[in-house]
Amino acid sequence: MERLKTILREPLLQFLLIGLGLFLLHAGIASRGERLRIVVDRARVDGLSSQYEATWGRPPTSDELAALVDGWVREEIAFREGVELGLDRDDPVIRRRVRQKLEVMAEEGDAAAMPTDAALDAWLHAHPADFRRPPAVDFEQVLLANGAPSPAEIAARAAATRAALERGVAPSTLGERTLLPRDGRGVGLDLVARDFGGPFADRLATAPLGTWEGPVASALGVHLFRVRRRSDAALPLLEEVRVAVARAWESDRRRRALEANDRRLREKYAISIEAEVLQTPPAVVGAVAP
Repeated sequence: MERLKTILREPLLQFLLIGLGLFLLHAGIASRGERLRIVVDRARVDGLSSQYEATWGRPPTSDELAALVDGWVREEIAFREGVELGLDRDDPVIRRRVRQKLEVMAEEGDAAAMPTDAALDAWLHAHPADFRRPPAVDFEQVLLANGAPSPAEIAARAAATRAALERGVAPSTLGERTLLPRDGRGVGLDLVARDFGGPFADRLATAPLGTWEGPVASALGVHLFRVRRRSDAALPLLEEVRVAVARAWESDRRRRALEANDRRLREKYAISIEAEVLQTPPAVVGAVAP
């Protein structure tokens, strides 16, 4: 104890302690002064003006701009005071918004120039199922009936229509009036299934070429049809699907950037999850004990 008193009486030590106290006091005052300082610079004013013009289609007047700046200052003061009081903590909305902004930064931080044609073409061939065109057909159809006639009536209409077609009557002049396409060229079977129904599209996929077939039912009636040409599923050229491929490539780049950023950030933290927390079901509010 006597030795400690002797040390404390040393002028050099007292000088150092006084200096440390003054430094901490100055740092505290400077930090508080900086926290209480709000600077509205040219970039901030330009940003407020641009937002106003994007919303209203014209730049703000002097009075409107002054009101915008005043509103931003009031918002900044309220935000800083809220953070000082800890109002930003444990708020799920704020947590989610901060996470979204961090993820956007991670996505854009890895952004590169537009991919080359070679990169897009490689992506196209690496994911053919996403871009392959379905089988397509050139076909004609005649709507025999759009109601629910008897099988005998359908057979009679089919026979009369076939006879007319054999005489060279144009298919477009036969059958019931309909908004359905009478003559489809290069139509994907997926679109045929959308308009006529799956069973009709299945018949077009297997019918002989060049002959009138049917009658066959669709979702909208009973038809005769003829398939003139059929093409297999095919991978399109890059120029035909460039926009879709570029969109998929960019989406994958962003996903990989987020995953890489997540791995990098996780390495900074020691994460401990208690097993019993996961095994215990959450308490039910208002549950009545037996």
